[in-house]
Amino acid sequence: MEYTIIEGNYAKIGVSKTADAVYFTFEGEKEQKCAILLYTANDKQIRIPVPDEYCIGALRSVGIKGLKCKKLNYNYEIDGKVVFDKHARRVIGREKWADRKRLAADWEIRAGFDFTEFDWCGDRFPEIPREQMVMYKLNVRSFTMDAGAVGKKRGTFAGVMDKIPYLKELGVTSIEFMPVYEFEELIVEKEDSRDITDWSENAIEGYLLEENAEERSCKINCWGYIPGDYYAPKSAYAATDEPSVELKALIRELHKNQMECIMEMYFDEKMNQNIAVEILRYWVMEYHVDGFHLLGAALPVDAMGQDLILRRTKLFAEGFHMHLFDKKTAYPHLFVYNEDFLYAARKLLSRNDGSIPELLNQLKRQNQVFGFINYIAGNNGFTLADLFSYLEKHNEENGEGNQDGIKWNFSCNGGMEGPTRKRSIIEFRKKQMRNAIVILMIGQGVPLILAGDEFGNSQQGNNNCYCQDNKTGWVNWSSLKRNTAYTQFVRRMIAFRAEHPILSSGKPMQMCDYESKGYPDLSYHGESAWVTMKNRFPVAVGLLYCGRYAVREDGTEDDFIYIGLNFYIEQQSLALPKLPYGLKWYFTVNTADKDEPYYELPKEMEKQQQIAVSPQSIIILIGK
Repeated sequence: MEYTIIEGNYAKIGVSKTADAVYFTFEGEKEQKCAILLYTANDKQIRIPVPDEYCIGALRSVGIKGLKCKKLNYNYEIDGKVVFDKHARRVIGREKWADRKRLAADWEIRAGFDFTEFDWCGDRFPEIPREQMVMYKLNVRSFTMDAGAVGKKRGTFAGVMDKIPYLKELGVTSIEFMPVYEFEELIVEKEDSRDITDWSENAIEGYLLEENAEERSCKINCWGYIPGDYYAPKSAYAATDEPSVELKALIRELHKNQMECIMEMYFDEKMNQNIAVEILRYWVMEYHVDGFHLLGAALPVDAMGQDLILRRTKLFAEGFHMHLFDKKTAYPHLFVYNEDFLYAARKLLSRNDGSIPELLNQLKRQNQVFGFINYIAGNNGFTLADLFSYLEKHNEENGEGNQDGIKWNFSCNGGMEGPTRKRSIIEFRKKQMRNAIVILMIGQGVPLILAGDEFGNSQQGNNNCYCQDNKTGWVNWSSLKRNTAYTQFVRRMIAFRAEHPILSSGKPMQMCDYESKGYPDLSYHGESAWVTMKNRFPVAVGLLYCGRYAVREDGTEDDFIYIGLNFYIEQQSLALPKLPYGLKWYFTVNTADKDEPYYELPKEMEKQQQIAVSPQSIIILIGK
């Protein structure tokens, strides 16, 4: 092989290419002896030393002219030690999911070159306004392993692409992907096993592959909440031998359908914060990613929030610094993503020390700078179906003595743990699932659905399926056929939210008639109209939204909407406020109606001052 060495390009970390040279830029001190290790197709190694003077700061950079890298792989050598390029765009050696051959002590992961051109066909970021967003969280593998996909599409980006029409019809606008960057899914269990309660926050690097690992038992890390190789898409998630092309094709197809790609990014406290920002920039520019859910420790979320390249990229985090509250931009892109809404809703739905005032505050939480993400079930906890089927977690299959997973689930089971044939319990659980979806869809924040919750997917009471690469952890698509009525209810509630912009208003509710519309934007009602909270601990409340404070896309004002919430075990009576002259109330939703909880043709109501709400149920009326 004939080649020429030149000084590299320090401005671009990783491997880059020009017409006449390939540049390698990586971390390395001037005092260290560094080299490029190239591997040919027949596994021959070529060692190219990096001159000591090719160094600025702690970056080493070298260009190689005449290098034909199509059939080559590479690693670095630093002071005699082989080092993998953490900026590699492709990882060689993890193409097969959970391949136990990697447990061998001599198994070597190498970096691959990826200069494949991709035709984006004029792709543009959808930039869906937060008021119109409906999020859907999935894991690429568990979402598609049991999805009717055949052959190589199971567990892959291509399998997700096949489900885009289904998600579009459901009403989803934004898909949140659990980690899709390269990570090692094989976990070697140490003899001094520790109490790992939540792999999303307590992943320990020392539990991954190590010498003599083949002598120990293994688990599979299905989720990927560990430090990874952040510049490369996970090759085991690809149905082809071109993971970058397959992922880009998936994102391009999402954008064609006016849907967004939100990626979860986990960084631990060891992560270089400057590089963390650079990684997000890379995925935006190279893969057209629309947003990131930021997880882990010591995250530079404020720096990310102020970065100019990321200014129109949606960023989701547990919180942002107060000084960003006055940083209103033309395109609001910051979102608070925490469990406040989850616990407020769960405690009331399970009658577990819940508070209606707490839930009302969560339903209307909104800020002109920050959006909020609302969800009732996530991967870290029970699915929605299990939330109303199990009082206790059942994680024995995880092999940790049922000590892992969230201990406080605020769940209920209707009187029997797990599966049952008792009709009354089954109907109770279905009603609670309908209640949960209604609560989710009437909140001002962005609703998020966990994959499979729209048709009652169960994990048999396991609330921490991080290691369940089987039917327990996979989304069970056969449930869709069994629960079509519930799926249709979810679809209709998503559509109802879209049809009534007052529910998702981007403006915080003022609880007064600040624009002289004749009614407050939002008001609460108890047994008497306009009089609420006589009881310090109310069990039922009516919410009246004045649609005049919101305008539809066609320029017309929204309707009046009345929502009656009853979390008590007995029927409650709520006051029904008078409507403006010429308007009437129409019954639209009644979660207690097991046969027709959503009325396709709203039922006109007689004039009345009170309305009865069935035990532990929700009603919705439209005034028009």
